[in-house]
Amino acid sequence: MLFLHELHKVKGASLFDFEDAYRTGWMPSMARGDDARLLWYTNQAMGTGASYNVVTITAIKDGTAWERLALRIQGGDLQGWMREVDALRHEVTGKLLLPIPWSPLKEVNLREVPAGGSEHEPTLFMEDTGWPHAPLDDYIQGLQELYLPMIKAAREHQILDVQAMMQVAHGTHQRREVIFWQKVVDHQALLRLIERPARRQDVKPGTYMFDALKYRDQWQSKLLRSSTWSPLY
Repeated sequence: MLFLHELHKVKGASLFDFEDAYRTGWMPSMARGDDARLLWYTNQAMGTGASYNVVTITAIKDGTAWERLALRIQGGDLQGWMREVDALRHEVTGKLLLPIPWSPLKEVNLREVPAGGSEHEPTLFMEDTGWPHAPLDDYIQGLQELYLPMIKAAREHQILDVQAMMQVAHGTHQRREVIFWQKVVDHQALLRLIERPARRQDVKPGTYMFDALKYRDQWQSKLLRSSTWSPLY
C-alpha cells in the first residue's frame, strides 16, 4: 500500500474554497472506486509555521492504482477538478510514502474508510520529518531501538500516540526522509514540553536526545489540526 502525502500552500483568500474542493471533489471521487481513499485533511495550526499550509494523506492500493489515479488527473475525469484546485493554491509538493516495517499503520481497508464527511471534533497531530545523516536503513533501525521503546515506556504519561511511521518510496522525493505521524493525546503535556528549554542533563549518553544524534540532527515538527470532516482523525 502507498500513501500520497501532499503539502499544499493555499492562497489565503481561497482557504475555505480549497477545503470545499477536497470535501466535495477529491474525497467522494476516491470513494467511487477501490483504488484510493482520502484519510486525513489537516491544516497547520496557526502560529506554528507557514501560513495557510494544508497537509493531506491519501491511501492508494498499489502502484497500478497510483498509475490509474495519475492518468485520471493528467487527462481523465479529474483533470478539470485539478485545474480548479491549482487556481486555489500557490503550489503543492507531493511524495509517495511506504510504511516502515514496524509502523502501526501498514494496510488500510479502503472500503471501511468513511467517505461521507461526517462532522466530528478536530484532532491535533504532530508530524515530525527527520532527515538523517546516517544511512536511511540505519536510521530506521535506530528509531526502532531508541524511539519506539521511549514511546511505549511513556504510556502512563503519554503525550503522543504514534499512528504511522513512513519512508519515502524510491524515486518520489529525497531518499533520506522519515515521517512520524502522531496524534497528540495530552495537550497540556505538549505545552509543557514546548515551554521547557532543553537542559544539559536531558542530552547525555543513554537519553534519546543524545543517542539519536548518531543518526540525525535535522528534523522538523508541525502541529496539524484535522478538519471537522476529515475521514480519519
